[in-house]
Amino acid sequence: MRHMSPFKYVDIVARTGSIRRAAETLAITSTALNRRILTLEEELGVSIFERHPRGVRLSAAGELLIHHIRTQMSDLERVKSQIADLSGERRGHVSIACSQALLPYFLPEQISIYRKAHPKVTFEVLLRDRAEAEQALLDISADIALVFEPVRLLEFQHILTIRQPVHAIMAPDHPLAGQDVLRLRDIVQHPVAVPSHAYGVRHLLEIATIKSSLVLNPMVESDSFEFLRHHAVAENIISFQLPIGLPQDDPGIVSRPIDSRDVPPGMLYFGQLKGRTLPVASARFAQQMQETFVRRYECD
Repeated sequence: MRHMSPFKYVDIVARTGSIRRAAETLAITSTALNRRILTLEEELGVSIFERHPRGVRLSAAGELLIHHIRTQMSDLERVKSQIADLSGERRGHVSIACSQALLPYFLPEQISIYRKAHPKVTFEVLLRDRAEAEQALLDISADIALVFEPVRLLEFQHILTIRQPVHAIMAPDHPLAGQDVLRLRDIVQHPVAVPSHAYGVRHLLEIATIKSSLVLNPMVESDSFEFLRHHAVAENIISFQLPIGLPQDDPGIVSRPIDSRDVPPGMLYFGQLKGRTLPVASARFAQQMQETFVRRYECD
């Protein structure tokens, strides 16, 4: 809607951190966009953005404004979805904040299924691990979140909790590939590649090694699970992943659960911001995912 245009401009500038990049996204000149931002700042009597040589960032007043803007935009999407439902044609936009494990297989599958039935619904998928996921809900940049072992859950309303045992992944000819379940004491005898400290899988592994007095000496460390999965095969060493982040049928890789006596299963939390009414498209997509989780995994 036309009256929302200035809000949209502010939101895109805030997301990109640059008036130039935001102008490219909006297909207008950076001069015109800057003039519109300055006009809005003049109307409000405060600076929305702090200007820096490398871009812009929200001021304290801008932080308050962006929360209002995103709330208004979200409410508008919810109403538009409800109106579209009246005519039997569902539209809308779904924004998801999620851990890395959801990106390669699960979310592409689920979004594809949903869009086959509702091709006018658009999606945005944001990589947000642990501490970042709840913030995405708070600033309304995400409607729903799927995060493994989150740091805090003060404003998180649970839809479902999905149990995810940590798996060791390796090449088919690795010495441990023939075992059905692996003990941690056997894994640490081999070179390993591990995710960075920020990730929940690494957190669970470190707790397990401390409790067992075993030592995990990683040869390779990365913040990319995709890289770790490929590197495990390339160097024939062990890496780690969650079941939801593994391919259903890949003869080039072997996945084995780690004994729960050594590394207890982690929890994937699925939820939304407390007290928020989701737009219709987001609510229906959340229901679809909930049904899939319950069919495939152990859930609470």
